[in-house]
Amino acid sequence: MTSILPGYIRTHRSGELRKRIGAAYSLMKNCGVCARRCGVNRLKGETGFCETGKYPVISSYSPHFGEEDPLVGAGGSGTIFVTHCNLKCVFCQNFEISHEGEGEVFAVRALTEMMLRLQSMGCHNINFVSPSHIVPQILAALPAAIERGLSVPLVYNTGAYDELGTLRLLEGVFDIYMPDFKFWSTDLSREYLDAENYPETARRAIIEMHRQVGELEEDEHGVAVKGLLIRHLVMPGCTGDSADIFRFIAHEISPATYVNVMAQYRPCGQAYRYPELAERTTMGDYSAAVVAAGEAGLTRLDGRRPKSPVLWNGT
Repeated sequence: MTSILPGYIRTHRSGELRKRIGAAYSLMKNCGVCARRCGVNRLKGETGFCETGKYPVISSYSPHFGEEDPLVGAGGSGTIFVTHCNLKCVFCQNFEISHEGEGEVFAVRALTEMMLRLQSMGCHNINFVSPSHIVPQILAALPAAIERGLSVPLVYNTGAYDELGTLRLLEGVFDIYMPDFKFWSTDLSREYLDAENYPETARRAIIEMHRQVGELEEDEHGVAVKGLLIRHLVMPGCTGDSADIFRFIAHEISPATYVNVMAQYRPCGQAYRYPELAERTTMGDYSAAVVAAGEAGLTRLDGRRPKSPVLWNGT
């Protein structure tokens, strides 16, 4: 456990957290919680793109040891997998959760219990996976959790299709942001994410995240306590997009940003419908992306090569 006081405890003690909860729930009346801005009244049970009404839908929660090393440490990252998503990535590796809605509806107090349970299991943080559409419910679950001793950092693990105003409600609440910057191209974003404005939305969101928490900070054990981690999944034939993303991070965020260049892509979900996505990332694509990251000036790379050579398709 870290001895650094998480931001959400200070925000709660100041009374500001209660104000943020009210502001967040007001966004649900004509929903503008995420970048979809569907306009439905989720407080009355109406649902938009995310198929989530007033209450959160959760798939599972457990210690996770497959996240980035600074999140995992010895005790694991306490992941809470949120059902549904505000993106519809055709290649999603959690397709059953994000597209098909695998999960259960819970009262907000259940989120409180999940967080406390994960902390009691020794997890170094509470890691909300795909949380963009349930920000109000997460905020509402925090006061009771704090009063009962929650004290580990919160991780906002997102596809980066986040509304700027909502992110500003999270300042001083989430200690660690982990966005996945997927595509630079509007054409690819329209085709694969159903979100043509994804690139500009993600850029604004990541700039805001960095403004709030800065570069990644770790404790004496190498466990993250605060800051920004960016993921980028190298896609087949998309190394041009990768290079543009890396240049943006180096020039507009910081060359010292922690970036995980990931090679784990495999065809999942509806990827079989797209011939260009039907193969795994090749070693050539991955190597080109890592070179591009270095050429952009990034100095803090966590390049995740697959652990087994059988994952490579071609050279």
